Amino acid sequence: MKIYICDGSLQSFFTAVFDAFGDESSIITSDNAIQLSLESEIIKVGFDREKAERVIRGIEKIDREAVQDISFALRSCDGLKEQTCLGYIRRIFERKRPVKKAYNFPEVTEFNDILYKVTGETHRLKGLLRFMESASGAYYAPYSPDNDITELLMPHFAERFKSEKFVIHDLKRKLAGMYDGHEWFIGYAGEAEVYLSEYEKAFETLWKKYYKAVNIKERPHEKQMKGSMPVRYWKYLPEKKD
Repeated sequence: MKIYICDGSLQSFFTAVFDAFGDESSIITSDNAIQLSLESEIIKVGFDREKAERVIRGIEKIDREAVQDISFALRSCDGLKEQTCLGYIRRIFERKRPVKKAYNFPEVTEFNDILYKVTGETHRLKGLLRFMESASGAYYAPYSPDNDITELLMPHFAERFKSEKFVIHDLKRKLAGMYDGHEWFIGYAGEAEVYLSEYEKAFETLWKKYYKAVNIKERPHEKQMKGSMPVRYWKYLPEKKD
């Protein structure tokens, strides 16, 4: 059995698809710690532009939306995301038409489940991400999403804030999306030490007071909160901080 290990980039994945496509027993992964059997043949995959572009062009001839859907699915935290995407691509080429709604195929259902988790979390955090004003005047939003979605959030907030400077910091992956008021980019960011502005400190205090006032002890509404915002996001809410 051949195991193709890509570097986690979209280009490397499509290169691996080109090489692995004809072998039904092959596996594609970006997990270097994958469990190996004695019969396994490990193949490290870089980026071959010609191979990757041939796969992309072939998919786009059949389904114009599939490449973007695949790129989103590959941002998942699911350890089988590459293999799931490979199965989805094989089904596209086999059927020679879009298969996104072909739920009778297990690989399509698995792909849609992964895709939904990525797009669902992205949509949710567009409304739940909390920004704090730093002492420098820039806005800072720390979070630890399940999936690698910072790049998907940046266009939304760049449009929303327009000329404001801001940083969206994925603490789990140590990545940050940075916007200077004109354009944005993604870069590596380790631990951050952010000093809040006096306005932000006062606002946070008022927010906590408001939360205590509306949260009647005899009738706590945490059940409703859990329904609208998963508990794993609460650590970044000013009203939930000690």
